[in-house]
Amino acid sequence: MKKAYVEELHNPLPPEEDDRAASSEIDLGGNKSYMVGFYDLYQTVIYDVLYDDEIRTVSLYGAAGVGKTTLAKEICEDPSIFECRAFVTIGPKYQLKEILKCILAQVDPDCDKLLVEEDGEVLSKYVYRSLNCWVLYLIVLDDVWDLQVWHELKRSFPDEEEESEGRFLVTTRSREVAESCFAGRAFEVPFLDKAESWNLLRQKMFPSPQLEEVGRKIAELEEVGRKIAENCEGLPLLIITIAKLLSKADKTLEYWTKVAEKKDSILSEANEQISEVLFPSYEYLPQHLKACFLYMGVVPQNYEIPLSKLIKWWSAEGFLERVQGRTSESIALEFLCELLSKNVVMVIPNESSDGGIKNYGLHSSFWYLSNREAGKNKFSYNLNTRADGLAEGIKGQRRLCIHNNILFGIKDVYNSIASTSTVCSLLCIGPHHPYPVPICLEYLRLLRVLDALTIRFYEFPVEVLNLVHLKYLAITFNGHLPTFISKLWNLECLIIRRNLSTVKSHGNSSYLPMEIWDLRKLEHLQITGSNLPKPREGSFLSNLLALLDVSAQSCTEDVLGRIPNLQKLGIRIELPLENVDLEPFFCFDHISHLHELNTLKCVVVNPQITLSEIVAPIFPLSIFPSSLVKLTSQRLRISVGGNEQDLFTAKS
Repeated sequence: MKKAYVEELHNPLPPEEDDRAASSEIDLGGNKSYMVGFYDLYQTVIYDVLYDDEIRTVSLYGAAGVGKTTLAKEICEDPSIFECRAFVTIGPKYQLKEILKCILAQVDPDCDKLLVEEDGEVLSKYVYRSLNCWVLYLIVLDDVWDLQVWHELKRSFPDEEEESEGRFLVTTRSREVAESCFAGRAFEVPFLDKAESWNLLRQKMFPSPQLEEVGRKIAELEEVGRKIAENCEGLPLLIITIAKLLSKADKTLEYWTKVAEKKDSILSEANEQISEVLFPSYEYLPQHLKACFLYMGVVPQNYEIPLSKLIKWWSAEGFLERVQGRTSESIALEFLCELLSKNVVMVIPNESSDGGIKNYGLHSSFWYLSNREAGKNKFSYNLNTRADGLAEGIKGQRRLCIHNNILFGIKDVYNSIASTSTVCSLLCIGPHHPYPVPICLEYLRLLRVLDALTIRFYEFPVEVLNLVHLKYLAITFNGHLPTFISKLWNLECLIIRRNLSTVKSHGNSSYLPMEIWDLRKLEHLQITGSNLPKPREGSFLSNLLALLDVSAQSCTEDVLGRIPNLQKLGIRIELPLENVDLEPFFCFDHISHLHELNTLKCVVVNPQITLSEIVAPIFPLSIFPSSLVKLTSQRLRISVGGNEQDLFTAKS
């Protein structure tokens, strides 16, 4: 009876949580001498726990399903670890008394009468006394969600001044918890690489590789097996789940090829099975972060979202609450840092000249979770096939995400989309479509966000002018922007791209009307190679923070003086092919008046001119505002006088 009770205490979750609790423990091979992908980290943690007297606490953090609990259990059970040890699972909803009972049952199993003790104070004292009887002890606190549990437990552990010396190993999904709540070292448990993923899958599928017949089967299936493992994107829990499902099917090259090419439902089935382990990572997000997380799932799987696009989407959706003295970008970065710290969002490194990180995304398993929850809550709905467009799930959705633009050309799908009058965001983010397709904009009167950059328009779709709630408009078209654009008085972001055939050398060209200056709420304006029209008397765009892809001819004193709070400026410079003069570089003459400018990018757009032919004149440092922190150039070298070398190096 006592043994059964002790085992029950090893998982002190509240009763209402037990029914849906899913185990994230991963069998990484069952061999302590070789744990796939984690052997080096295992040895490092063992050394810190055993031999580093200055370190009392070691924390392991990482995404759900990455193997933190398994690694912690392997360490706790290592024979070289102290004789007194306890492993206790905390969870997002914990009961302090249950945690203390669990610890006490392991460090002093003979205290039968205390196992039913209701007084937390008494339990805390008995834990303290029991641990103080040992010279060395290890307490593993698994799945810690916040700092409070540590503060509540500290008084139950002997102080460092006592003869008893304790070590603590913590696992958590939160980097913030790992780094801030314990005085010690924090290690990130990383995703597996491709080779490690295949090794783990192979070990699970073929536990006896030394047998000749098994060896031949491994050789036959290795190529497609590596692709299957790669599709798991380094998440051990997903790899193990896939292995269990594969073990129930025939180990044939034909079937494994279907799985590798995602023509079988096994990957979706595996993601559904592990979603209960991942779900708490979403469930316990603050409400404002839940919306941001779900929005990152509107894009196709494995899509890399540029930071700039993410900021503008979130801002237009109203996710970024306005705070005086702060920009939407700074608030968005704060939210992203929180999502990254909680390990629900991934950073995707970018090969930029400054080594900066520009793109973000979701692991495929979190993408699956995001789409599942978004559909349930009518937050968003993705359309990739005709069946998606005709499904019941589209009804009442607030955001439609088109992953295949040809769907607009299918009449019954078009009608289905048109009938979804609740839609406030339409994101067309499938591959570029070479021919125009009809979009049912006249029926979607509540739109706040319209991103249609991958859809081809010959002329500006006039139906847009009736979408008075629009805050974000991104569109690719030929022709001119109509004068009635001023009707979109709520517009905060306007991005205009041109079809490639129209992006030519046009000299002083402009497809923008004078009324562009009437969009007083505009914060971001991106216009491919166009001049800004000369402003009327009294016209100001005081909210405009970013002006991108504007022609050099637009950077006059009059124009820049009407945008006093500009922080980002992108200039397209077109040089004459013959009789090169300095006129295109006059755009730098008035940069110094932009006292808020922190980012300047210059691009030479002449395809006929090589980098070695383009050397800008030497500019005095005084032409640049003191607020400028980043200057980049493409196909142009900018030198600043008075320096032996370039202050800013051009990027080709």
